[in-house]
Amino acid sequence: MGFLENAWYLAAWSREIDGEALLSRTILEQRIVFYRDDDQAIHALADRCSHRFVPLSMGQRRGDRLQCPYHGLTFGPDGHCLHNPHGDGRIPPNAPIRSYRVEERGLMVWVWMGHTDRADPALIPDYAILSEAPASAQMQGYLHVEANYQLLSDNIMDLSHVDYLHADTLGGGSISRSTAKVSEDERQVTITWQVESDTVPPAFAREMPDPSAPARQVTQVVWSAPSAMQLTIRIDGPDGAAISTNAFHIMTPEGPATTHYFFANCREFRKDDADYNAMVAQLVTRVFTEEDKPMVEAQQKAIGTAELMDLRPLVLAPDAGAIRARRKLGAMIRAEQPDG
Repeated sequence: MGFLENAWYLAAWSREIDGEALLSRTILEQRIVFYRDDDQAIHALADRCSHRFVPLSMGQRRGDRLQCPYHGLTFGPDGHCLHNPHGDGRIPPNAPIRSYRVEERGLMVWVWMGHTDRADPALIPDYAILSEAPASAQMQGYLHVEANYQLLSDNIMDLSHVDYLHADTLGGGSISRSTAKVSEDERQVTITWQVESDTVPPAFAREMPDPSAPARQVTQVVWSAPSAMQLTIRIDGPDGAAISTNAFHIMTPEGPATTHYFFANCREFRKDDADYNAMVAQLVTRVFTEEDKPMVEAQQKAIGTAELMDLRPLVLAPDAGAIRARRKLGAMIRAEQPDG
């Protein structure tokens, strides 16, 4: 199906682009180098010199410019070659390289992969709640996954898998036993599971006064095109105790079958407990690394190069949100095509 080009993709956590470091990352099969200038503004260029195609990420930053390590050509943040140390120093007309529009929002760096004149920062999902949380109540992580990004989005949009794949941590059975409600607008799909009284998942039960007491639970995922999701969980116990968390799952395609998986979490309880926060970060990272990642990678191997929906998979009730998101994204991608 290809990719949605006129969209914002999460390129990196802000902390990944620091100091003199040059970060090379392939997004939508395009290799890009990210760097900060002396004023800490972030720039992004095609990670390939126009002379002999050496990665600029192997070179050095000179102010707001990048110098190729091979023959010394220097490129500005707009992609134009600003210095040619050879011969008469003239700049060949075909020397410029592509530059990308970037926006740093809180802890995140977003890149626009389409036409720069269509880049609208208002389309970036508002995840300020994460950056506003104290360091002792939030975490960020990254995984490189050998699977198509839409399979990973499906994994979050259909949370019924937590009752089986994560039975000892995040699952409690309430998702599978409830009926989800799905709604959508122009660029989002929202799926909500709500139960008035059910078993609390193990990871949260220990935070309730009576871990064995059933509680009201609301779980909601908001998918924003093309592949960013916010998962909100709120649990209200019968004695008035309440806990809530926000998780962020953002899938950035590297290629057709590889994905940059950015995940994060912040919570509204035990916000000043750094030790508890470290435990949460370890748990979340372990679950994604040891359970979700190998499962979806195995799924990708079984599917091969085919499109999932072309194989006519069995469709179950919990698939409603994932299917709506796939349809919406597919329509957006087709609309970008010349005959769309």
